[in-house]
This record gives sequence, C-alpha cells and structure tokens, in this order.
Amino acid sequence: ACGSVHGVERWEMECRVLSIQSHVVRGYVGNKSATFPLQVLGFEVDSINSVQFSNHTGYAHWKGQVLTAEELNVLYEGIKLNNVNHYDYVLTGYSRDTSFLEMVVDIVQELKKANSKLVYVCDPVMGDHGEGCSCLIVILYLYCMCIVSLLCVFHRLLTGRKINTEEDAIEVMDLLHQMGPETVVLTSSNLPSKHGDQFLVALGSQKIVRPDGTNSSQKIRMEIPKVDAVFVGTGDLFAAMLLAWTHHHPKDLKTACEKTVSVMHHVIKRTISYANEMAGPGKRPSPAQLELRMVQSKADIENPAIAVEAMVL
Repeated sequence: ACGSVHGVERWEMECRVLSIQSHVVRGYVGNKSATFPLQVLGFEVDSINSVQFSNHTGYAHWKGQVLTAEELNVLYEGIKLNNVNHYDYVLTGYSRDTSFLEMVVDIVQELKKANSKLVYVCDPVMGDHGEGCSCLIVILYLYCMCIVSLLCVFHRLLTGRKINTEEDAIEVMDLLHQMGPETVVLTSSNLPSKHGDQFLVALGSQKIVRPDGTNSSQKIRMEIPKVDAVFVGTGDLFAAMLLAWTHHHPKDLKTACEKTVSVMHHVIKRTISYANEMAGPGKRPSPAQLELRMVQSKADIENPAIAVEAMVL
C-alpha cells in the first residue's frame, strides 16, 4: 500500500503517479503508453505532456508542439497552488532538453521533501550511441547526481561503462546502486543468449536492506523472445509496468520482472498478429498497423499469464 490515512489503506483510496512524458493524439507512446495500463492496475495518474504530437515520429509526417521548461513550471505551480502536489511516484521518459530536465529535477526534489518515500521511476532513453541527444553529458550528470531513491530503467550510458559480459553488467548495476537507485533493470543488452540469436537478454538487480542495516541484493536474468518488427511505445509501457509490479511486489524483483515482461509479451504478440493480418501476406506492416493493441490487452495487463520466467543469479 502507499500508506494509510486514519487506519484506511491509501491503496484503497489512491496511489498517485505524476507522469511527465510525450503525448500523441493517435497511437501509443509516452503518456499514452503508460497511463491506461497504470489506471487498469489501480493507480491514479496525473499526466504532463512534454510534447503533444499528432502521432509518433516513425510515421512519414507528424505535427505538434513541444512544452518548454517554463511551461512545465507553470503547470506544476498550478497543481502546487491548489495543494494537490502529493505523489507516491514520478515517472519520466526521454528528454533531450537540459532546461526541461533541470525543471523536472527541481520538481522531483520538492516532491521528495513532501514525501520522503516518493520513488522516481526514470527511463533514461538516449539511444545506444547517444544519437539525438545533444546535451548528453549534462543529462547524464543530472540523472546520476541530482536524483536519489530512484527506480531506474537502466541505460549503459549512465555509467560510461560498456557491457560485454554478464560480469560487466553485474558490476555496472552495482555501480548504479552506489549512486542511489535501489532497483536497476537492464532492459536490453548485446549479451549472448543461451537460447540463440532469437532472444534478448535482460538483467535486473535489487538492493535489499536487512533489519540489521546490512545490504544484500537479488539479481535476475531473463531471456526474452525477439519479434521481427519495430514497435514504438514499448519502452514506456515497460517502465510503467515495472513501476506497477515493483509496487505490488516490493521485495521480489523476480516476480515483478516476470509480470512486467509477460505483459509486454502478450501486448506485442497481439499487436504483431493484428498488424500482419491487416498488412496481408508477404507485406511488412505500416507504423499505423503496428500501434500497440493496448485496450485489447486489458485482461493481460491486469493479470498476465507468466510467459517468460526469470532466473535468479
């Protein structure tokens, strides 16, 4: 539960997330990928749209607006003036503008003062080689140095370390723990799968503080089947589901990751089946046909059948 008020579990009342991500009119990316699944699982979601586009940028055309740091601050000040700036989680995705990210940092730090148990769920989407990220150094500094108690969907650029082996990955996750995050998940890597090239390897680590003050950790490995298609919004869905399932299983990273990845599996499987049917035999589906089948996957989001099991290292 998120806490209690007058003896009533706040989980029964509300568990509230501030989600600062992109928005599209058509399709699923950013807040459109995160809000519905979180609501299905019982979370109240307050959304601030960092951009508002007609559709994601994988289409041939898109139009829209970008929110500035000043506009972000105006929206937050309105929430604050009404004394409703009380959150259990903050969720953010991609950001390429340092002034916007600095404002996010200020907001998170202020919310953290109001609620010391607030968890910042950070998906630092930067691209495998930093492409499209003109302010990489400053963004890395802000992610690594300014924010504590964050649940971090990990990207290897955060530590400046390349990962060539599982041992490298474990060392990097331990480095991130030292920076503050109690939970780190490596969502994709170039590590070889034990089941062949058709599988992606994901790794996770959770720092556990014992009652006597000593630390231990649980580390897991998952082998995830690849799908021959390009999806948009899956990373945003992953971050939202990791938030939800680590909330429900706070000391059991294995179960939280199994449910998170299984939701992904069912959504993607339903999406690719629909897209292939719409495209027709021998034709590659279009971006519109590959939009995530989110509403149609409501039952799988609420109660995912475990499709991928995690191995405890």
